[in-house]
Amino acid sequence: DYFIQFLAEETKIQFDSRDLVYDTRSPMSSPQLQSHPFFNPSKTNPNLIFSKSPLFLPYFSTPIRNYNPKPNALSLSLQEFPPNALRRKTNPQCTVGFSLGVDLGSSRTGLALSKGFSVRPLTVLKLRGQKLELQLLDMAEREEVDEFIIGIPKSWDGKETPQSNKVRSIAGRLAVRAAERGWRVYLQDEHGTSSEAAYRMINLGLNKSARQKTSDAYAAVILLERYFAMSGEDIEIVLPKQIDLQEKLRKGTPLDIDFSPEEFVD
Repeated sequence: DYFIQFLAEETKIQFDSRDLVYDTRSPMSSPQLQSHPFFNPSKTNPNLIFSKSPLFLPYFSTPIRNYNPKPNALSLSLQEFPPNALRRKTNPQCTVGFSLGVDLGSSRTGLALSKGFSVRPLTVLKLRGQKLELQLLDMAEREEVDEFIIGIPKSWDGKETPQSNKVRSIAGRLAVRAAERGWRVYLQDEHGTSSEAAYRMINLGLNKSARQKTSDAYAAVILLERYFAMSGEDIEIVLPKQIDLQEKLRKGTPLDIDFSPEEFVD
């Protein structure tokens, strides 16, 4: 882990859950790196690329995961696909859509909504599979959403869990559908959001019945609050492999010229 962190700070790398692969354009491409015990290109997963640029570049501090990358995958950056939280940090007067927080569960999915001012619980969906994905898109259309912030399960030490792969699969399918509309999909660490949501609901005075019905939505609230508090600097963007869809993401959705941050009340 420390070796990977050092390389991430020094140069652009490709990474999947098992191995480290050096970038031939990198100054770190050397026999010493190739001989390192972590370096084993024969085992790499060809369908996943994790790209992280030097940490001193603010726009490039977020990983990019491409679910069947093209050769130019490493050239993609968050400067092309910045999350709304990062846009608002660099330009408080910028016009952005709503962010939809999504807390995926085995049978229930909690949703929360915000433009960065305050976060409110939206609803809890009891759907799965394609029906869930279509409902998320429908709600995004109604609520003027242009990005999805999906919680990805991780352990206390930042490692992914078996549930993480299921979330990535759903996020990958949703990203393809969302890109058709110019909407982006990101993954945010959701570790601890359920327990924080439980404390939040108790402090709000919600009874046990109300807490059981809305716990997933409040977990999505905590997820969005964490995302905006960190200005989107610790998330992953999920990109479809199709170049035409990536181009739609670059263009984004039409701007609402009537939106004014000073007049907006979330």
